[in-house]
Amino acid sequence: MKKFAIPAFFAVILVAFAIQLYAVSVPEGVFAAIKAGNAKELGKFFNTNIELAILDKEDIYSKTQAEVIVGDFFKQNPVSGFTVVHQGGKEGSQYVIGNLTTTKGSFRVYIYVKDVNQKAVISQMRIEKGE
Repeated sequence: MKKFAIPAFFAVILVAFAIQLYAVSVPEGVFAAIKAGNAKELGKFFNTNIELAILDKEDIYSKTQAEVIVGDFFKQNPVSGFTVVHQGGKEGSQYVIGNLTTTKGSFRVYIYVKDVNQKAVISQMRIEKGE
């Protein structure tokens, strides 16, 4: 039995290491940019094209267009806080669900990050009216 325990232990360690190696994580800069209401900084993490939905406006936009749209939202709704409610994912992608507090109310934020050329980028972002 001991003959199989040691190789099994190393196999589990190897699998855990491989999962961490290929896992995409949401860059901390994303959270900092949202908390600051800084669309220009957040735009640094956008994919070349991003599926963006803010309230009733939804489409696929270029990185530059999305940055302008998010910037307009932040100007109209000055940010006072952001907290992550849930985060998860699988190999090659991650998602974050958070609560955005602004001077004009609260919103639910959904962000989908994927690995593109070994770089974590936001490919989808949704901001909906919260409770």
